[in-house]
Amino acid sequence: MNLRQVEIFRVVMTNGTTARAAEVLHVSQPAVSKMIQELERSLGFDLFQRIKGRLHPTQEGQLFFREVEQAFLGLTHLRGAAARIRDYGSGEIRIACLSALSTNVLPRALQAFMKSNPNVAVTFQARMSSNVRDLVASGQFDLGIVADEIDRTGVEIEEFAEFRVAVALPKGHPLEALKVIRPADLAGQPFIALAPEDTTRREAEIAFHRAGVTIRPVMETPYSTTICAMVAAGVGIGLVNPLTAEPYEGQGLTLRPFEPALHFRTLLITPPNRLPSRILEDFIRDLRGAI
Repeated sequence: MNLRQVEIFRVVMTNGTTARAAEVLHVSQPAVSKMIQELERSLGFDLFQRIKGRLHPTQEGQLFFREVEQAFLGLTHLRGAAARIRDYGSGEIRIACLSALSTNVLPRALQAFMKSNPNVAVTFQARMSSNVRDLVASGQFDLGIVADEIDRTGVEIEEFAEFRVAVALPKGHPLEALKVIRPADLAGQPFIALAPEDTTRREAEIAFHRAGVTIRPVMETPYSTTICAMVAAGVGIGLVNPLTAEPYEGQGLTLRPFEPALHFRTLLITPPNRLPSRILEDFIRDLRGAI
């Protein structure tokens, strides 16, 4: 079995006939038929049934075609990688980040990094922290910025930053009159909660419990950006990362400090047993500078 035989098989499967495959490949129809027969001999099973001069894929042929498609997806990725190396020369970095920092810290860090590294290709995705962890652990991404509630197995971890929790209020809300907001002030207020697995949510629940306060959740979301948007729309009140809330301040949202002090804690994660490249170290330096 060789790659040319497999390529011809794929074209026949895709186009339905050896005649059409021959046109696409710019070869003769007998040459296509011969290649298919040679591939079948090397595989040890029939890829097609020949009925009244037409080819009909066997079940084995269909199963083999699925595997061929997966292999060609890999080749497509290699072609893309080669194009990036050709066009950018210096390499690439792949970064995944929790949503809370994707609209503020990351743009500032990337602006600084790309200014000094204009020939580096950057892939960036904003995902939930658990998804970011999986992308990095599998080696698909070079760096992840995540909240501290992730599963820490299978990745290298470095403390990144912590941000003091603020209370996000709809503009004009009566609690704007307070300089500091405490758990008792939020009793009975419509509350937009973080996801149950969020460490900051669990710490907030402890603070509410100690104060004997019952909150009234009207919505739950893993994204601080969603909380900010909902607060600005007047849906309720929420605890947010003040950096995430930056674009919303003065646009329907007001921030107030929350006591007792709670924090959002973030981590940098990298794939296991892999030394960071020079360009990744440069980006991490710019990322820390963006804080």
